[in-house]
Amino acid sequence: MKTLLLTVVLLGLVAALQAQDPLSLQPEEPDLTGTWYTKAIVSNMTLLEGKMFKVAFPLTVTAREGGNLEARTTLMIKGQCHTKEILMLKTEEPGKYSAFEGKKLISVEELPVQDHYIFYCEKLGPKRTFGVGKLMGRTPEENPEALEEFRKFVQRKGLLQEKIIIPKQRESCVSERD
Repeated sequence: MKTLLLTVVLLGLVAALQAQDPLSLQPEEPDLTGTWYTKAIVSNMTLLEGKMFKVAFPLTVTAREGGNLEARTTLMIKGQCHTKEILMLKTEEPGKYSAFEGKKLISVEELPVQDHYIFYCEKLGPKRTFGVGKLMGRTPEENPEALEEFRKFVQRKGLLQEKIIIPKQRESCVSERD
């Protein structure tokens, strides 16, 4: 279950970086490679309520062939730093991506707040759908307007406002056991 959760979280981070505005008439997609920061997280899974997502580290995204992306981030799990890489495959539907052989679907929503995105990563299970929503930005500083847009998204998805986590930003990870 922890592996599933880590996968869902990382996929969500990557999804934010290849967002497209479905109403945009611009032929070019925005350049979303580079460094991104997790500003807020929400989920319908109880595993997110622990300490694992109280701290967030920068995510680095690299463009790959065919509009695909590769993301690299660090997670702290039980006091240990874990680097995760994931390949996100662009689908034919704008703003939607798949990963892990199509087992996860990532939907992306560009915000009216510059350099901020909301995305939602889902894995359909036999009895229920697991989902993680994230607010991502280019800088680690809080943005009240972007957070308000995220709260509206959480409400639209039927998720609980009290499950929103605002992680502390850290530039690098040092294992607690080192």
